[in-house]
Amino acid sequence: MPHDADDPREMAAFHDLLPALARGLDVREIFRHLSDVASRIVPHDEATLLLQKPDGHFEMFASTGASREIVCVNDPAHRVNTDAPKLLDSIPGPERGLRSGLTVPLQINDEFLGVLAVFSQRPNAYTERDLANGVRVASYLALAVSHQRLAEMARDAMLDRERAASIETSVELLRTIADVLDVRGVFPRISEISNKILAHDAMSMVFLDGNGKVAHEAATEGMPRLAAHAAQGPQPDHFIVRDLASEDFPFVIVGESPREKLLTAGFRSLIAVNTRARDQLMGVAFVSKRAHAFSEADVLVARRIVDHIALAVSHEQLAEAARQVADAQARAERLEARVRMLADELDSKTHARVVGDSAEWKDVLKKAAQVAATDTTVLLTGESGTGKEVVARFIHRASGRKTGALVALNCAALPEQLLESELFGYERGAFTGAQQSKPGQIEVAAGGVLFLDEVSEMSLGAQAKFLRVLQEREFQRLGGTRVIKANIRVVAATNRDLRKAVDRGDFREDLYYRLQVFDIQIPPLRERPDDILPLSEAFLQEIGKSFGRPPAGLTRDAREALLVHDWPGNVRELRNALERAAILAEGGLIHPQHLSLQGRSKSTVTQVTSDLGTVERETIARVLRETRWNKSKAAKRLGLSRTQLYVRLRKYGLEEPPPLQN
Repeated sequence: MPHDADDPREMAAFHDLLPALARGLDVREIFRHLSDVASRIVPHDEATLLLQKPDGHFEMFASTGASREIVCVNDPAHRVNTDAPKLLDSIPGPERGLRSGLTVPLQINDEFLGVLAVFSQRPNAYTERDLANGVRVASYLALAVSHQRLAEMARDAMLDRERAASIETSVELLRTIADVLDVRGVFPRISEISNKILAHDAMSMVFLDGNGKVAHEAATEGMPRLAAHAAQGPQPDHFIVRDLASEDFPFVIVGESPREKLLTAGFRSLIAVNTRARDQLMGVAFVSKRAHAFSEADVLVARRIVDHIALAVSHEQLAEAARQVADAQARAERLEARVRMLADELDSKTHARVVGDSAEWKDVLKKAAQVAATDTTVLLTGESGTGKEVVARFIHRASGRKTGALVALNCAALPEQLLESELFGYERGAFTGAQQSKPGQIEVAAGGVLFLDEVSEMSLGAQAKFLRVLQEREFQRLGGTRVIKANIRVVAATNRDLRKAVDRGDFREDLYYRLQVFDIQIPPLRERPDDILPLSEAFLQEIGKSFGRPPAGLTRDAREALLVHDWPGNVRELRNALERAAILAEGGLIHPQHLSLQGRSKSTVTQVTSDLGTVERETIARVLRETRWNKSKAAKRLGLSRTQLYVRLRKYGLEEPPPLQN
């Protein structure tokens, strides 16, 4: 039924609408009461107020209905012209029971604010008169919304002024965290200061390294630990969860949801800021027990606080990096000083010269000094004559066993049975000629170091027995039954590739791994030319003392000859060459002709090595033929042990005699 233009009921309702609007600054809080008053002007069963955001989309600002669905605006099938009044003959969502409605724009001074929509459960419930009254109601609401926005702007401006003043007064306190070396230690104080400019009930921060692992974390009292949950995907530079009861984090989190943890602890909203502190990703969260405690207006302040924390973390990281560099440099200096001291001590007490200036040789000595302080088994590998025994003596002198003996045993210099008797000792009557018991080298080295040179030449039987020494630290003499404890440290040396010997079946794999606990590779002399001249000077001093007439020195040409030579015999060859040259020079300067190094330069070493191998193979083959392949006789004629001969037979493929020719 149409209404009269001067319907007193409508006029009274409009008069009541103004006091209703004055009841509060927040239209959302009084919207249901406004709806009740407005229903006397435009009857309705549900009312909705939509406001337009800066991006053009609409948000549900207030509604008397239970649904949060934005109808009539975002639904493509029922889209309306939002800047003009409109009657609606059908409403989407029939389950809500709404059959008709109208929409009117909210405008003030030609500025579009949003849309007021009212709905009825009756079809065709509204007329043009209702539409006109709706426009009048919307003008009242527009004034209230505009008033609310002005009040919020004034409040925000006041808060900004308060925060700016508070930041100025608190900035010095915040900067004090840059002077600590562990920001976690002052974290409660950080939260206390931050609360003056960004109110919160708890605060947490997490630091992740380059691999996404938690480097360290901190939290105030009552804040549940969240660091165990790894976030996947790109992380926003900041995010706000206005109500944890209905919103989740804006990224995927692996594991138990931190949202549930926070709700259980009584928290309802949070604001978080992510940034980087040098090489770490840092996230700081401010958490409140109130819903809607934070807004976008708080981001700037939160970021300022986080920037201060990032400054402290960067300071901490720089200080830690500087400390690590200083510690490493100090350790290196202490190690170098110890190497020099041990080298001088070894030279003065054992006459084993530890001479060399090359980086390669210094690296060998550093490793030797590092392992010397332990009782670890050491394997020295390198060509013959590179100085493996010198390094073994260096390790012994630098170890806690330096007061004990260093007993050296060359495994290649003894036949198999003699090697075992020398190594383990024997009891009287153990074999023919054993007239009395004799301790082995393991017993002699008790409390000290046993140096096994050319360990690759040890027979398989001796290897099995020696493996027990390394595993159980005990052994038995040959022919004995008494178990003897082996209180030794083992340093082994070889000029062969033990890994290949294991593959061939010549060396036990379990013994190989027992020996190779700490492997030191000693480079050949040709790979460390910086050591040639220092070694030459040291050797000439030694030779001069033994001759009683030291040579006058090396000519420039002699020095050049030493530097270009390849030294297949390494340091041992160098010393022998200098000793020969000193004899020939008769106290004068050593010239290149005294060194006898012609045809042995680095460019010809491959050919020389090949020729030497050919000569050795032909010699062994000839002796075998002459002894009718009696290997014991052949070894005796060649001046080799049976073990040494067998190694060379395998090397040159001479294990079996060639087949007879028809």
